[in-house]
Amino acid sequence: MSEETSTESHLSVVMTTNQDEMTQPTDVTSSSSRGAAVYFECFVVVIGVIGTAANGLVLYALVASKQHKKQELIVNQNALDLYSCLFLIITYGLKLANIPLTGSLGYWLCMLILNENLLWCGVSAAFLNLTLITIERYLKVVHAVWSKTKLRKWMIYSAMAFAWISGFVHQIPVAFESSAVINGACLGFVVWKNPTTGMAYVIFYFLISYVIVLVIFIFCYWKILMTIRHQARVMASHNTAGSSTAQSAQIQSNKIQNNVIKTMILVCAFYAIAWLPENIYFLLMGLNLNLTFLDNAYYTVLSIAFLYICSSFLALSIVIQPYVFVQAMYAYRK
Repeated sequence: MSEETSTESHLSVVMTTNQDEMTQPTDVTSSSSRGAAVYFECFVVVIGVIGTAANGLVLYALVASKQHKKQELIVNQNALDLYSCLFLIITYGLKLANIPLTGSLGYWLCMLILNENLLWCGVSAAFLNLTLITIERYLKVVHAVWSKTKLRKWMIYSAMAFAWISGFVHQIPVAFESSAVINGACLGFVVWKNPTTGMAYVIFYFLISYVIVLVIFIFCYWKILMTIRHQARVMASHNTAGSSTAQSAQIQSNKIQNNVIKTMILVCAFYAIAWLPENIYFLLMGLNLNLTFLDNAYYTVLSIAFLYICSSFLALSIVIQPYVFVQAMYAYRK
C-alpha cells in the first residue's frame, strides 16, 4: 500500500513539474498496479488480434465485392480501425515485454510507441472520419440536390486523406510535449512542462473529441430522420398503380439508404457510450483530482473504449451490405 501511495505521489509530481527539475524516482510502478496492468495489457492484445483479423476480413470483402467504390468513407473507417487494432497489438505487446528503455532507441521507442502515440494517431483520425461520414450522410439526404451536383469524388478522397493527416498532426506534438523516459520506464501524456498547458489541452480534447462530435451526430441525424419521414409521407401520397416499377426501384433505394442511416446511428450511439467513461476520466485527471494512468479504474474505462475500436466494424460493414461476404467468396473462387 505504501508503494502504491508513493507511485501516485510521484506521478502527481511528474504532471506538475518541469522535467529538468524532477528528482530521480526510486520506482515508477508499484507491484499491485503492475499486476493489474499485465492483465489489462493481455486483454488489450487479445482485442487487437480479434479486431485486426476481423477488420482485415471486412476490408477484403468490401474490395472483392466492389463495395469500396460506393462507401469510400466507411471503407476508410475500417482502414483506420484496422490500423488502430494493429497498433494495439504492437504497443501493448511491447508493454508486456517490459523492456528497460536506455539511450536513443529507448527514447524513440517511448515517444512513438510505448506512450501510445502512433496508436492514438489512428484513434483520433477515426473520430474525425466518423464525423465526416455523418456530414456526408447529412448532405446526401437533407441536401440531396446539392450533393448530386456539387459533391465530387475528389472531395471525398480529400476528406479521407484529411482524416489521416489530422490525426498525426494533432497527436504527435502533444505526445512529445507530455512524455518522458524516467529510470528506464516510459511515462506518456503526464509530463507537462507547463501544468496550465496540460489542463487546457485536456479540456480542449474533451470538447473536440467528444462534446462537439456528439453535437454534430445529434444535429445531423435528427435532420436526416426528419427528412426521411417527410419523404415517406410524400411517397405515400403519390402512390399510384401506374408507376409501380419506378416506385419499387425508389423504395429499394430508400431501403438501402435507411439501412445505412440506421447503422450509422447505432455506431454513433455506441461511440457515445463507449468513450464517455474514458473522456470523463481523462478530464478529471487533467483537473488534478489525484488520478493517474496506473489506476485500475483507468484500465477499466480504456478497455471499454478499445472494445469500440474492435467491434464498430461490424455495424459499419456487415449490416450495411449483408451479402458482401457472399460476393467476396464468389469473387475469390473465380
